[in-house]
Amino acid sequence: MAGILLSVRSSWILVILLAAGSSEAKPAPESPRAPPVTDGDFWRDVVEPHAEEIRKIVNGARNGIRIADDALQSDSEWAVVQRMRYFEDAYGMLRYARKLAPDNVEVLVMLGRAADEIGKTREAINALETAIQIAGPDKTSLEAVGRLGSIYLRLGDRDAAIRWLRLAQGPLKADSAQALVHLANALAARGEVTAAVDTLVNALPAHNMSFYSQELTLAAFTLALIYDRDEQRSAAFEVLDRMKSALQHSFGTQVQNMIATLRFSPAEDQHYYQGLLYEAMDQYVEARASFALYAASGDTPWRDRALDHVRAIDAHRKKPLPVVKVAPTPPPTPRPQNYHP
Repeated sequence: MAGILLSVRSSWILVILLAAGSSEAKPAPESPRAPPVTDGDFWRDVVEPHAEEIRKIVNGARNGIRIADDALQSDSEWAVVQRMRYFEDAYGMLRYARKLAPDNVEVLVMLGRAADEIGKTREAINALETAIQIAGPDKTSLEAVGRLGSIYLRLGDRDAAIRWLRLAQGPLKADSAQALVHLANALAARGEVTAAVDTLVNALPAHNMSFYSQELTLAAFTLALIYDRDEQRSAAFEVLDRMKSALQHSFGTQVQNMIATLRFSPAEDQHYYQGLLYEAMDQYVEARASFALYAASGDTPWRDRALDHVRAIDAHRKKPLPVVKVAPTPPPTPRPQNYHP
C-alpha cells in the first residue's frame, strides 16, 4: 500500500514539474506597446499644445475669407451680406484660436483682417500691432503693416498711416498693391506728389506691359489718377492709353473690379476714381455725376480739379456738331433728242 501511495505521489510531482517547464517555454504574449515619443513631438506639444486644432481653425477661416473675397466679383446685395457672414464666422473662429495660442502671428494677422472687415476697428488694431510686436516690423507680413496703415489712414492719422504703409513698399504683389496705392494717395494728399508718383512708378514693371494683373491694374490706374490731379494731363492720358490698348474690351470691367476691392481713405475718393474711369470710357454723363459728387463731398483736396472735369464735360456736350459739307450733286447730263431707252 505504501508503495502505491509513493507511486501516485511521484506521478503528481512529475505532472507539476512538466507544467512548470511548459509555462517557461511559452511565455505569455506581451501587451502592444505605444509608439515611441520622439523629442520633436514632445517639444512641439510643450510649445504648441493645440497646434493641430489651431491648424484646422486657420484653414477653415482662410477658406471662408477666400469665399468672401470671391463674392466681391458680384454686385448683388446678397453677395455683400454673405461676404460679411463669412468674415463674422472667421472672426469668431480666430478669436477662439487666439485664446489657445495668443502668440501665433498667423492667427493674429488673420484676426486683424477679419475684425477690420466687419468694422471692429479697435480689435483689428490690437491684433495687428500685437502680431508686429511679436514678429518684429521687418519680419511680419505685408498684409499686417499694410492693413494697419490703411486703418490709421481711415481714422485720419495720416502721419502714422504713412509710417506703417512705407513698410509695405516693395515689389508689386497681391498683398501689397492696396498698401502701395494708399501710400501714394496719402503722400499726394500731404503735398508730396513726386514721392507719390515714384512710389507707384518704382513698383510697376519698367517695360511696356501687354498683360495687366489685378494688382497691376489698380496701381497703374492710380498713377494715372495722381497725374490727373496734379494737372499732368498728358502723362495721365499716356498711362490710360497704354492700359486701354492692353486690356481692350476688358478695361472698364477690370478697373471697376479693382475699385470695388479698395477701401477708400477718404471715402469720397471713390467718386474721383469712378469719374476718371467713366471719362476714359467716354461715358460723360456718368463721369460728370461722379466728379460732381466728389466736389460736393466737402473740403476735398482736389475739389477744384474735379470741377474742371465737370466744366470740360459740359463744354464738350454743348459743343455743336461739326457741319459736314456735302458736295452739290451735278446736274444730269442732257440726253440727245433721238435717245430712246
